[in-house]
Amino acid sequence: MRGASLNDESPSDHATPGRGAAQSAVPVLMYHSVRADPPPATRALSVHPDRFAAQLDALLELGLTPVPFGALVAHWRDGVELPARPVVLTFDDGYADFHTEVLPRLVERGLSASLFVTTGWLADAAPADRAGRPLDATLCWSQLKEIEAAGIETGGHSHSHAALDAVRADALGDELARCRDLLEDRLGRAERVFCYPFGYSDAQVRAAVRARGWTGACAVANTLARPGQGPYALARLTIRRRTDAAAFRRLAQGVGVTRHYLADRALTKGYAVVRRTRGSLTPIRTRERDRP
Repeated sequence: MRGASLNDESPSDHATPGRGAAQSAVPVLMYHSVRADPPPATRALSVHPDRFAAQLDALLELGLTPVPFGALVAHWRDGVELPARPVVLTFDDGYADFHTEVLPRLVERGLSASLFVTTGWLADAAPADRAGRPLDATLCWSQLKEIEAAGIETGGHSHSHAALDAVRADALGDELARCRDLLEDRLGRAERVFCYPFGYSDAQVRAAVRARGWTGACAVANTLARPGQGPYALARLTIRRRTDAAAFRRLAQGVGVTRHYLADRALTKGYAVVRRTRGSLTPIRTRERDRP
């Protein structure tokens, strides 16, 4: 995906056009786990619950309004109205701490978010549906229903958390079909949005996601989401355990994004070259801090 094309060193990159006006760029924040004592496998991409609460309070103090990812897709695709200063909170994988740590803090403040679920990782997945290796305790289906009932958007994150651009076409179809069918069967409605595991996608993957009925999808890219990226490749900003309060406030306003993620972009380009060169059928192992 393309990097930032506007000056992201000033608040003008996340302008305030007013309710109903088209947004030119929106911060989509990517979380994984919110836990005080995460295991080593998720620690770098986790956030302490107290820091997460402070981040939510900072959004409110800054006058930002969290909206579901699907609302952003609908805004750029269909002209659906958004608040004047939107921000999107996304959570990948479906860890159990979303129910215990994230949901209560969102509900307390009346805030929305989007949760992307790896269906084969769920704690009570049927034996025939279990797939992949979750890195920490995960949600169960009844908790997902409670989360949806609280107004949180849920979406797909594949079935086994495979790197979708590195599997055969039949495996890609299975990953998407099982994820979508399980979510629809167990939650009672078709989910609209998708998130690529590891942030990896290519034209074939994006076409397959669209063909399965999802209206939009997000990757990583560590730049602001913009309509020119297309609804199936919207960018997100990684929030880590080491993201301090000052950095969070800047990122949430779309300020200093390029500078903050310079090292990430260099690593991402390097991984892309390695993956293409090796023609790997499995994701390249990356440093823990960069594993989405």
